[in-house]
Amino acid sequence: MATLTVTARGQVTFRKDVLQHLGIKPGEKIELDLLPDGRAVLTAARQTGSITNFVGLLAGRTRKVASLEEISAAASLGWAGKK
Repeated sequence: MATLTVTARGQVTFRKDVLQHLGIKPGEKIELDLLPDGRAVLTAARQTGSITNFVGLLAGRTRKVASLEEISAAASLGWAGKK
């Protein structure tokens, strides 16, 4: 168990081994869930997906180029539950 010291300003510094265990890197965020019995659960905040992260995901993996019509048709079939 890691013991941390709270500063006069109410701040806590986590040791490097604790951050590594949680998979937290500098600049990333953490989530703190307060439980009714006075305990808390600390976890690494996971980023939600965004279109910015998605764009270019498959770049260079295929030579096939789809037209807007083909993309629209494939999306329509996907929403309809068809392949």
